[in-house]
Amino acid sequence: MHYSSYKRGIGLLCLFLFAISSCTKDKLSNPTDKILTEAIESIAPTNNIRDFILPYSSDLDNLPQDKNNRLTASKVNLGKMLFFETGLALDALHDLGQGTYSCATCHVPSAGFMPGAKQGIGDGGLGYGDKGETRTKLFNYTEEEIDVQGARPLSLINVAFTKNTSWNGQFGADHNNIGTEDLWSEETLTEVNHLGYSGVESQNIEGIKLHRMVVNKPLMDEYGYTQWFNAAFPEVPYEERYNEETAALAISAYIRSLIPNQAPFQKWLHGNRDGMTESQKLGAVLFFDKAKCYLCHNNTALNNADNFYAIGVKDLHETDAFNTSESDRRNLGRGGFTGKEEDLYKFKVPQLYNLKTGGFYFHGSSKNSIREVVEYFNNGVSENSNVSNDKTSNLFNPLNLTTDEIDHLVEFLENGLYDPNMTRYVPEEVLSGNCFPNNDPISRIQLGCE
Repeated sequence: MHYSSYKRGIGLLCLFLFAISSCTKDKLSNPTDKILTEAIESIAPTNNIRDFILPYSSDLDNLPQDKNNRLTASKVNLGKMLFFETGLALDALHDLGQGTYSCATCHVPSAGFMPGAKQGIGDGGLGYGDKGETRTKLFNYTEEEIDVQGARPLSLINVAFTKNTSWNGQFGADHNNIGTEDLWSEETLTEVNHLGYSGVESQNIEGIKLHRMVVNKPLMDEYGYTQWFNAAFPEVPYEERYNEETAALAISAYIRSLIPNQAPFQKWLHGNRDGMTESQKLGAVLFFDKAKCYLCHNNTALNNADNFYAIGVKDLHETDAFNTSESDRRNLGRGGFTGKEEDLYKFKVPQLYNLKTGGFYFHGSSKNSIREVVEYFNNGVSENSNVSNDKTSNLFNPLNLTTDEIDHLVEFLENGLYDPNMTRYVPEEVLSGNCFPNNDPISRIQLGCE
């Protein structure tokens, strides 16, 4: 055979084999990936799946932040230590509470940075268990004295994507709270909004005081944090550098960096089509299509920074929670802050990553599993006697999901959105040398500190 004919023959064979290979590859590729991509693109703000890719926690310039509290590595590092520092808990009501709790007492990393129990207990609490689930009231505190809230604490994961914080969005001087300045008062704990910070910073400044913590120069000298403050706040005058406000700003910087980048859904968004299982992909398709979860959970963090919705779930007082009642203002949602009838029983849309280890869901801890949450939305019927179905959101309707579809949606929410390595955000020790996140006698034993 002439060489040129041989060369043409080899070329044709290569083209044929390439065509066969391409067709085989197309046949073998997972059609669910294409369906999911199209579903996400159809609802994404820029019609691109990248709209749901979370920034890396180390990419500080691209993390949402308060213009008055720009993120730096030094601030994040200081905040990481202070968040777990039980040595700040020095304004406890009784001696037995001194130095026994931290921010992480109620925002436990292994519980999705939420309480492991239905209600977080700071000062006046005892015990830990595996993830805070056994914490209860100290015997010498009355129910009115313990530091608890009338609504379940929200997860701090992806909190950077929240504009106004708490279930009713009352914290923060910007966004939804522009025009509510006349409501900012000490009585509603919102006087802090007058400082002009965003929700995360405002709530943490108030929280340092509310949760009975102490930050001052002598204490920071004693523990060894002074140089950390110097590195984090070199622009702040020396006499104003070591206090509750700067500590809160550092803690805010830290929690803004709690990004679950290693979740399977994030891997899939980055192009690893094996990052999620088939069941998780099918659940994601339902999330962005038939189940219509995206109508409310439509931000990068799968939350909603703009709107509040009434979905008729039970309040915390309907369980055996401490120090709350039917008259608790938190039961009224956004309306409890604004006083507007149209805002009554409307609550913030929470983010959805790393929820499966929390064990309690909604502001009243009324559900105990993600499956129960999905089934509640699938039924689309209010369970709160104060919130009839005509008072719920017009988006809250029966979903008509089949059993298999519920299974897939639960799998996506439980595991497709679960980052298994959030302990990377936990320090090895705190400078006081105390046990953390709790330092009471029972917790010390349960945490292996003694």
